[in-house]
Amino acid sequence: MTCIWASILAAETTGIRIATYATPLSRDGPGLLLRDILGREDTQIQAAIRVIDHVSPDILLLTDFDFDAGGAAVSAFSQALEIPYPYLFVRRPNAGFQTGLDLDGDGFAGDARDAVGYGRFLGDGGMAVLSRYPIDRDDVIDLSGYLWADIPNVTLPNSNGSPFPSVDVFDSLPVSSTSHWIVPIDVNGTSVSLLAFDATPPVFDGPEDFNGLRNRDELLLWELVLDGVVADFPKNPVLIGNANIDPFDGEGLRDVIVRTLEHPALQDPKPRSRGGQLSGDTNHTGPAALDTVDWPDEGPGNLRVSYVLPSSELEVTGAGVFWPAPDDPNVGLLGNDNVAGAHRLVWTDLMVQSQP
Repeated sequence: MTCIWASILAAETTGIRIATYATPLSRDGPGLLLRDILGREDTQIQAAIRVIDHVSPDILLLTDFDFDAGGAAVSAFSQALEIPYPYLFVRRPNAGFQTGLDLDGDGFAGDARDAVGYGRFLGDGGMAVLSRYPIDRDDVIDLSGYLWADIPNVTLPNSNGSPFPSVDVFDSLPVSSTSHWIVPIDVNGTSVSLLAFDATPPVFDGPEDFNGLRNRDELLLWELVLDGVVADFPKNPVLIGNANIDPFDGEGLRDVIVRTLEHPALQDPKPRSRGGQLSGDTNHTGPAALDTVDWPDEGPGNLRVSYVLPSSELEVTGAGVFWPAPDDPNVGLLGNDNVAGAHRLVWTDLMVQSQP
């Protein structure tokens, strides 16, 4: 009995803030993002840095961030922050990795839409994890190669009763358009696993609904992980990233995002912002305070597409979307004319039981 009480008393909790930010930090060619970061004059990059410095997450997933094999861009970006992150993780994404096949059915191969995930060059719009806690790099599970056709009971795109664009495509095409990583992070002896991804938008396709179906199944892959069908159940999972789908409004197949938000292994902290609430679209049915992106009203409008959904076993102490109201003094951090980009940083505060 004494040993049990000693163990309980020795255990402590650690408060951490986990965030995702769909930064508009993809450039027109390889190496240009690094150039612009080092130049310290790019207004978009400087606005993103101001936002991150202000919110100050302990663990941050950046999406739409160009990849380079040496990690030079993410390292330079981290060093440009007020407090650099000691632990960084990047890996080659599917975006821009050419298949050699005609993925979009236009009769030609080799353009941006014929890559495993849309990309004008290898690594265009990848992902990066920045952390104040050690990343267990050797235990990262990369599901980015999981074949779309291997999703159980999958519905693949077809045109006139035949697979679109071809059978050959689905013999080799992963469901992941960018990346699907399970990234364990050691928070004072306790593992927290990021289920990190960046899904394709469910638009820019034809009647076969190629992107709509793929967007849904990119999220479905995480459901299979959480249900123990694919990989072992991760320790303290936190599903995080840009799902590019709203449970109420906009285009796309919403069934999986609705199920994900209600999945018993996860919880939805419902991060809110006053700026989002005041900017809501009158023709939308979802709660505007939960929106995470400010797209044009004549287009999709404001939607909730970025998520930080922690394990139902973890204690949530706070959550929010960095979207200041017009009268908030912090609104200037986004820069003039929304230069920081349409997406807003989304964060969740958690208490993690530390292991003595």
